[in-house]
Amino acid sequence: MNLIADFMPLMLAGSLEPKAAAALAAGIAIGLGALGSGLGMGIAASHALEAGARQPEIFGKLQTLLLTAIVFIESVCIYALVVALLLIFTVN
Repeated sequence: MNLIADFMPLMLAGSLEPKAAAALAAGIAIGLGALGSGLGMGIAASHALEAGARQPEIFGKLQTLLLTAIVFIESVCIYALVVALLLIFTVN
């Protein structure tokens, strides 16, 4: 968090270029999006495997539910990538 606090006075004083601020924001956006998606997928897979080990007869239904959940989790990372690309390519 100190990195963000160090850049704030530069941004408020106007000495940080808009392109540099956009690159910093894009890095933060994709970094947090990928971190959250990775953690979410790991937790979902862990719990699904644990449930499958406890009740092997529901593994087929569980696999379908897990894949659906992973698709929705991955879409958050894709949205973060889109935001990062928009930040990089739309700031002059």
